[in-house]
Amino acid sequence: MSKNRRRRAPSRGRHSTVRDVPLRTHWLLLTTLVLTLSAALLLQGYTRHMFDSTADGAPRVQGPASSVPARIAAGGPVIEGAGGRTAGPAAHTIALTFDDGPDPVWTPKILDVLRRNGVRATFFTVGTRVAENPALARRIVEEGHQIGLHGFTHTDLGTASPWRRSLELRETQLTVAGATGVTTPLLRPPYSSGNDALTDADWATVVQAGQEGYLTVLTTLDSEDWRKPGVERIIANATPEDTRGQILLMHDSGGDRSQTVAALEQLLPRLKAAGFAFSPVGEAVALPTAVQPAGTAEHWQGLALITALRTSDWILGAISWLLWAAGAISLLRAVAVFVAARRHVRMRRRPWGDPVTEPVSVIVPAYNESAGIEAAVRSLLASDHPVEVIVVDDGSTDGTADLVEALHLPGVRVIRQQNAGKPAALNTGIAAASCNLLVMVDGDTVFEPDAVRMIVQPFANRRVGAVSGNAKVVNRDGLLGRWQHIEYVVGFNLDRRLFDLAECMPTVPGAVGAFRREALLRVGGVSDTTLAEDTDLTMALCRDGWRVVYEERAKAWTEAPASLGALWKQRYRWCYGTLQAMWKHRGALAQRGQAGKLGRRGLIYLLMFQVLLPLLAPVVDVFALYGLIFLDPLRILGLWSAFLLLQALMGLYAFRLDGERPGPLWSLPLQQFVYRQLMYLVVIQSVFTAIAGSRLRWQRMERYGSLQVPVRATESEALPRAPEPPGLELAEIWTEEAQRAAALAPEVGYYSDLSWASRPHPNERIRNAPAEETHGESHWS
Repeated sequence: MSKNRRRRAPSRGRHSTVRDVPLRTHWLLLTTLVLTLSAALLLQGYTRHMFDSTADGAPRVQGPASSVPARIAAGGPVIEGAGGRTAGPAAHTIALTFDDGPDPVWTPKILDVLRRNGVRATFFTVGTRVAENPALARRIVEEGHQIGLHGFTHTDLGTASPWRRSLELRETQLTVAGATGVTTPLLRPPYSSGNDALTDADWATVVQAGQEGYLTVLTTLDSEDWRKPGVERIIANATPEDTRGQILLMHDSGGDRSQTVAALEQLLPRLKAAGFAFSPVGEAVALPTAVQPAGTAEHWQGLALITALRTSDWILGAISWLLWAAGAISLLRAVAVFVAARRHVRMRRRPWGDPVTEPVSVIVPAYNESAGIEAAVRSLLASDHPVEVIVVDDGSTDGTADLVEALHLPGVRVIRQQNAGKPAALNTGIAAASCNLLVMVDGDTVFEPDAVRMIVQPFANRRVGAVSGNAKVVNRDGLLGRWQHIEYVVGFNLDRRLFDLAECMPTVPGAVGAFRREALLRVGGVSDTTLAEDTDLTMALCRDGWRVVYEERAKAWTEAPASLGALWKQRYRWCYGTLQAMWKHRGALAQRGQAGKLGRRGLIYLLMFQVLLPLLAPVVDVFALYGLIFLDPLRILGLWSAFLLLQALMGLYAFRLDGERPGPLWSLPLQQFVYRQLMYLVVIQSVFTAIAGSRLRWQRMERYGSLQVPVRATESEALPRAPEPPGLELAEIWTEEAQRAAALAPEVGYYSDLSWASRPHPNERIRNAPAEETHGESHWS
């Protein structure tokens, strides 16, 4: 990807390709979406994973009861906690109650039994269940039954903190109000039983509930249907031993309640025949206002809460499917890239055809490149292939052109032009070039001696119109440099091998790329309609029917951004320019031949892995936090470790293919917490910018001058350096990978002798020619 850009001044009569539009709304929107997602997952986590599904009658650790008043322990089952008063049903009266619902399967069947027997009951409902089944809650009220509260998440209120008790009661009340339009003061704390079982913690709950306006309803008779002991046993447990009034506990949710339904069919007629009457709790204790119409505010707040709960359910379901799909696709991608890389290595052992020995024109567009231009030009002259070097100075203000001219290097031409942008500078160089094969290189890039020779060999195949070289990061000392080094070796180069095999290469990087002049002429040269002219040009060549390939042995060294700000600007422009190019060449999706391969393979791949998956990355991070808090942390850490291991294995393989030492891969875990977030934020901003229709300025990366002495990562294992021509200050350390490439040279028709100094240099004709200096301007026509 190219780095040297400047804003083109708008010409008269034309609209500017650049508009400065403040882009703040997208960050506000992103923040809102992340906060909304976080709130939905927090709500989902609280309601689903803080839910206590233990049966009400299950054995509990019995705490002290010293603070429970004696009149409460021996009083009626309906308790007014604030006043310390109790009440109970009259004789021959049974208040039939059901806990834990509503349930979509069992509550309707129980309601049907009650209707057939003319019995009204009280249903103590769980808030989250009401939100899931609001229609059932409405049916309970509409059929004359009373509704009560049984907590929002069925948690043990006695062990909960005071704030959570209030939250549980308030949220349950709002849910009932939203679903049914009524409110109720009736509360049955989960895991409660009779008065004599109250502990100090339970009493604190009763008192707090009373202060907040609730009546606590305990039980006097437990059917123990939660145990599923059989229909006859349930009937026996639910039958009173005398004529005293009872509050009978049964369940309409919490598992299979078929025994409860069957027992009710027999129990209700028997108890009626025995002289017992059934009534809701409020009527059984003569409570005049057990259920009241909800206020407008409470009703709408309840509806909003129900909507939020159901939306969070939907969001979690959608996210789960998306994450499973993304994981599966990412795994398939890893397998495909690995297989493609192995096949690409074997394929590149075969020659393209007869060796390509014709001279090459190297075009170096430069704008304020004084920090690295000397190293770049000298490295090109050190090539073991005949080259002419054309430096196109695009209106530099730091003396770039003067510096190159002052070197008095034979075979180097300098062309000056007013600042018009990198595409214009490249077109100027194309027009001035004298060779049919062109290499384009950024002004901050240093070539290895064999890079030009390697990169032009695929042109032996007449179908090849462009070749991508292997750009490597030279300033890889800090964490940021290591991360970019990993990205170049693992991300870019593995993908390029896959693109090469699939014949859908979307980008020849501006740092190291070669082109057939005929191909450039057919597509009209380098366009300035996008911010990624290299991607735009490559896609145009593919659509014109040319094959674009990757030659990993053509290596060049380039400077990477050394600060997060510089990296952000560079990747923002790359990503935005790629989106522009994808949209510009979207017609390839419907074309055939080479263009169709680009469209249906390359563009879809870019859309999937460089746009959609990065957009999903914030969701992955938020969901990971959700999993650590509410799910099984060990499982989440295990998945993350597996993902990291997969990345490490791909990294090791890619580094081996590139002849790199694997040392920098130790920083991969840290990369997940900084670099990855930066990259997906870049994609998000680019997508929002594209949707908004805004355009960006040309941006140029700051140069650091680190390319004067590029050193390979395998310095300790390096081969002796090749002698340098007089005056050349560039030091190159050749790696084991270069040696392996040289071993293949006889087979593919390359030079078999790595030391170009041992034979007449291919550029000797140019070196010994009288020095020429070309000044002025030349433009693409």
